[in-house]
Amino acid sequence: MTTTVVHIIGGGMAGSEAAWQAAQAGAQVVLHEMRPVQKTDAHQTDGLAELVCSNSFRSDDDERNAVGLLHWEMRQAGSLIMAMGDRHKLPAGGALAVDRDAFSADVTAALAAHPNITIEREEVAGLPPADWAQVIVATGPLTSPALAQDIHQTTGDDGLAFFDAIAPIIYRETIDFDQAWFQSRYDKAGPGGTGADYINCPLDQQQYQTFIAALIEGDKADFKQWEENTPYFDGCLPIEVMAERGPETLRHGPMKPMGLTNKHRPDEKPYAVVQLRQDNALGTLYNMVGFQTKLKYAEQVRIFRAIPGLEGAEFARLGGLHRNTFINSPKLLDASLQLKSRPGLRFAGQITGVEGYVESAAMGLMAGRMAAADLNGTPLPAPPPATAHGALISHISGGHLSDEAGNMTSKARSFQPMNVNFGLFPEVEVPRDENGKRPRGKAKKTARQLAYTSRAKTDFTAWLSAHGNRAAAE
Repeated sequence: MTTTVVHIIGGGMAGSEAAWQAAQAGAQVVLHEMRPVQKTDAHQTDGLAELVCSNSFRSDDDERNAVGLLHWEMRQAGSLIMAMGDRHKLPAGGALAVDRDAFSADVTAALAAHPNITIEREEVAGLPPADWAQVIVATGPLTSPALAQDIHQTTGDDGLAFFDAIAPIIYRETIDFDQAWFQSRYDKAGPGGTGADYINCPLDQQQYQTFIAALIEGDKADFKQWEENTPYFDGCLPIEVMAERGPETLRHGPMKPMGLTNKHRPDEKPYAVVQLRQDNALGTLYNMVGFQTKLKYAEQVRIFRAIPGLEGAEFARLGGLHRNTFINSPKLLDASLQLKSRPGLRFAGQITGVEGYVESAAMGLMAGRMAAADLNGTPLPAPPPATAHGALISHISGGHLSDEAGNMTSKARSFQPMNVNFGLFPEVEVPRDENGKRPRGKAKKTARQLAYTSRAKTDFTAWLSAHGNRAAAE
């Protein structure tokens, strides 16, 4: 067992996908998940692949968006996470949002039913012994203290950390639809959507300014002494931190009014809008989009009930803040996601410094395939860097931080979590039209995006043809 098994520590998005991919490739898998034996500060259930912060997988546009491209690649590679996400999709405009409870339940059931997977409900208190030949640490940002300490001692590198926040969830029946209305931005209909997928609550200029002042002045959660210098991840800033960056910040971020028309007052353009996105298949729960917060619970209720349409809102869950841990991957990991100092020991998911559900699952997908390939004696190369998977691996393994000789540059010291984006891809040349001219303005941006995704799809398809099974989730 010890020499022919892939041991996976952590049953979140990355660990669940890694277990599925390795098992589908023929490996025997033991998936170690510490919940419910040991709880975390953020999880509420013992389900595998529980969605903690949001229920959105973000954009599903595989032609003009990097995360949509990542969705496409994962589907081509037979991703369990994407298969279950598609099965339980909810209306969310151009995004892919899922019923979080049904999603987690089906991921758990699929893994439990797989003949090659054994699920062990136990805490792995420290790095496993050397005779566990293939190990994937996918413990996520909430790695247990004992394991985190052992990783620190093994790597000899200080642990890195950042704060992540959770948005509140509201019961739909408590929203006032005499003020709120359903509409997606620009009426865009995405996967499972109709073009009227978000609940919108409008604010005029005075209401917006009063709201911003309340956010800034509101009573916030205290930091422990050891947390005081921990940075935030820019992609998931608390709403009040964004407000502190300038009075118009939110109006150009999650509260932007563009693409929306108040059906109750069509002649009056809202100054700002709070959007809520469906959180379960029944449509009874909606989460406040972009409203991650570190406000204390009583303050959240007081301030958010001042939003027009939410005066009588009842909360199924209030927002919160937790400390996430990630390793200095460019220094510690190679392109096969293995610890440079210990071959056979891989890391996957948010602990590597990717940010986002699908990015975490994508690294689990790669780690699971690579571990199974190593057991078969046929090491698997990473996908080309022009693909979404390859770009993420290059980001976390330091490919973008190396000089021509392969040595780490000084930028490696500033490594921070990153969502997939076209800035991680090798540059692409924008094609010329039939007259030999390059497009300008918005047309140039669109042409560049299409060039990135077209190249990536070609490269990923070729990589799968050479190395992978495209039907892993069928």
